[in-house]
Amino acid sequence: MKRVLILLEELVEDVEFIYPYLRFKEEGYEVISSAPSMREYRGKKGMSFKPDTTLKDVIHENFDCVFIPGGYAPDRLRRYTEVLSLVKRHHDEGKLVCAVCHGPWVLISAKLVRGRRVTGFIAIKDDLINAGAEYTGEPIEADKNLITATDPNSMLEMLKVIIRKLNKMERSEEAKE
Repeated sequence: MKRVLILLEELVEDVEFIYPYLRFKEEGYEVISSAPSMREYRGKKGMSFKPDTTLKDVIHENFDCVFIPGGYAPDRLRRYTEVLSLVKRHHDEGKLVCAVCHGPWVLISAKLVRGRRVTGFIAIKDDLINAGAEYTGEPIEADKNLITATDPNSMLEMLKVIIRKLNKMERSEEAKE
């Protein structure tokens, strides 16, 4: 069974958290949301979310995909060394690392965007370029195991790409057995 970690912090873009959480569950994956502490987090649009676990509880676990939603949450998430090391480790192991909207801020802080084709919300375009990324401005960009998207409108296609890649990974793992 594929395992997906979705990061959570205060002022997450509500739909960018809840839609992937539910869509990945619908696909039959084990989905875990994780945040700095076990408390209620408020979304930008007013929804409330309680994580399944804390960052400290998952720091050494392995996931097939790490998903970083947008809003203002990524600006907070990138301040945690646990988040940056977890994201970088999964990226370096070839696992999927996905970020939407302002989520690529975490990728910048984890030093993963230099020389990579990425997209994100237009407000972080300069941040991505200054970090050495090739900013495309496309609704979705998939560069190897790094998948980025611009905003909630691009998430339907983004999740299709992520799910296709995760299922392809599963088939190649089964072929090895």
